[in-house]
Amino acid sequence: MEQAIVMASGMGTRMLPLTKKIPKPLVLVHGIPMIETVIAGLKTRGVKDIFVVVGYLGEQFRYLEQKYGVRLIWNHEYETVNNISSVYAAKELLSGGDCFICEADLYVAEKTVFSGEISGSCYFGKMVPGYSDDWVFEQDDSSFITRVGKGGRDCYNMVGVAYFKEKEARLLASYLEEAYRQPGHETWFWDDVVNMHLDTLQLLVRPVESESIIEIDTLAELEAVNRKVFDEWWHE
Repeated sequence: MEQAIVMASGMGTRMLPLTKKIPKPLVLVHGIPMIETVIAGLKTRGVKDIFVVVGYLGEQFRYLEQKYGVRLIWNHEYETVNNISSVYAAKELLSGGDCFICEADLYVAEKTVFSGEISGSCYFGKMVPGYSDDWVFEQDDSSFITRVGKGGRDCYNMVGVAYFKEKEARLLASYLEEAYRQPGHETWFWDDVVNMHLDTLQLLVRPVESESIIEIDTLAELEAVNRKVFDEWWHE
């Protein structure tokens, strides 16, 4: 049985003033809230147990419970702790089997990107030639990830989706517990915890096409994606 944790508790400050009254994952891309494209992709795969971690303007996500049958988990630390707090709030789920961990502020243009066999724990990633200052994955000769961090050349970039088989999911839960006992964890991303334990977390990269999953962080990126989607529709 597969399940999914969808992180939707952040304040989306890079998309102000739009996010002053609406949480970023509910911003529309071509008329559809971003988070709904993530949920649709997971449901296309057949994932039934989807948990949405909410915080900022969390009540606005209530409609998803009835529309998609998802369940909400409240992250009460979203204002003071980085996104490690969202996965920590849902850490008990990591002991329940194979699990997707997804960001909610993604536009999933191709729902079937989640489909197909996933034989091992992995991050979804898109190959970016040249230098990228985004979150990237470095790999060894066996293709296992050796670093998750910012900045790299000719490597896969993070797209906001990860998949943990039961063994690695249980390990991640224990590592999150450990991290929360350490000073300074408030500034960490949950991926920082993964990076600290790549000696025991065996992770590969699952390649995806660059336009199949698009992370949208700014108003300019939102405008560009909406314009591209409209242009593609107009020329069909």
